[in-house]
Amino acid sequence: MIDRLSVLADRYEKLSELLCDPDVAGDPKRLREYSKEQSGLQEAYEAFTEYKNVSEQLDDAKAMLGEKLDDEMREMVKLEVEELSERKAELDERIRIVLLPKDPNDEKNVIVEIRGAAGGDEAALFASDLYRMYTRYADSQGWRTEIMDMNESDLGGFKEVVFMIIGKGAYSKLKFESGAHRVQRIPATESGGRIHTSTSTVAVMPEVEEVEIEIHDKDIRVDTFCSSGAGGQSVNTTKSAVRVTDVPTGIVATCQDGKSQNENKAKALQVLRSRIYEIHRQEEEAKYAGERKSKVGTGDRSERIRTYNYPQSRVTDHRIGLTLHRLDSIMNGDIEEIVQTLTLTEQAELLEQENNQ
Repeated sequence: MIDRLSVLADRYEKLSELLCDPDVAGDPKRLREYSKEQSGLQEAYEAFTEYKNVSEQLDDAKAMLGEKLDDEMREMVKLEVEELSERKAELDERIRIVLLPKDPNDEKNVIVEIRGAAGGDEAALFASDLYRMYTRYADSQGWRTEIMDMNESDLGGFKEVVFMIIGKGAYSKLKFESGAHRVQRIPATESGGRIHTSTSTVAVMPEVEEVEIEIHDKDIRVDTFCSSGAGGQSVNTTKSAVRVTDVPTGIVATCQDGKSQNENKAKALQVLRSRIYEIHRQEEEAKYAGERKSKVGTGDRSERIRTYNYPQSRVTDHRIGLTLHRLDSIMNGDIEEIVQTLTLTEQAELLEQENNQ
């Protein structure tokens, strides 16, 4: 394990040398590639550096116990050995996690799609609540958000909203949010005061670069139309909104929130690439579904993952059995505890698989 970490640390230091090379500094492509690779190795490098320092200090402290010491000094050294031994054990566990297989998309920005599903207007209103939850969480992480496309309902909710969250590690934190989210509450549209159950679906996809999914002009159809508002009525007379269809797959992406037709086309292609990539990813996941049973799910939009119960101020994540009684703060974007628990669950599953190999 330490040998593997040492190799990664050597590569990190080699990359530091390369990034100082004038030839690399003058080559934007290589500079970007090396910077990205080094960033991915930083956690491993820091863990290795600390492990080496703690190990050396522990060896020195143990050696001192073999020397002639007065009682007070011996007790101090024994305490130091105990503390360093505990820290080394903690680092052992951290290193095991650092060396787990990394999702290559973890550091990427994400494209999030939220759609009102079962429940009509109430589902659309809940979709807008989820949008608010994620954008507030993004704010708390120092990320920024950008609307790609939206289709509003008459009551101010979202039949569908597509947006990008831009920030390092966005996918690593939000990738487990894909699935069906269920709400239990008295709808604003319900005069009888009865609790209804509605659902909205969430899909979280990594932003995909052109080199990862290449889309050829001959394979797409581009249509333009006037931007629309709530209820579908046109809000301008300029055909700036763009719909891009990938003919081989039939996958469609639209964008109407940009300032120009060119901007909307570029954003629609971003969404299209991510949707095509996500289909390929889910097909690969399906191949190994029998081999790996994951508690945190497959990321399929139809999989029910969470219930938001307003009368009891309760949020339950069904995959990991986590229930929190602070719905208001969660709907205001305070979802870090859920995100961390899902991440730790996946890490535990990967560690278990590694131990069983």
